[in-house]
Amino acid sequence: MSNERPMSKEQLLEEIQAVGFALVELNLYLNTHPWDQQALGDYNSMAKHYRMLTQEYEYRFGPLYNFGHSISPYPWKWNEPPWPWQM
Repeated sequence: MSNERPMSKEQLLEEIQAVGFALVELNLYLNTHPWDQQALGDYNSMAKHYRMLTQEYEYRFGPLYNFGHSISPYPWKWNEPPWPWQM
């Protein structure tokens, strides 16, 4: 059993942004080094971590993306501030 406290909304969003940045960097690297197995493994690991973080965020705080990328609970949550980019 873990004694870790769950991340706050701000901490979780910051972690999502950091992992998202790392994914973009790895994506760019893999565009020019497609046979780098270590980088590909890192990318896949980070992509799974990113998916887990975004799912946790949406479960706890509502939609993170719009236009069909996120399911919204009832009532519609997308218009409830603060929006992710306002934090």
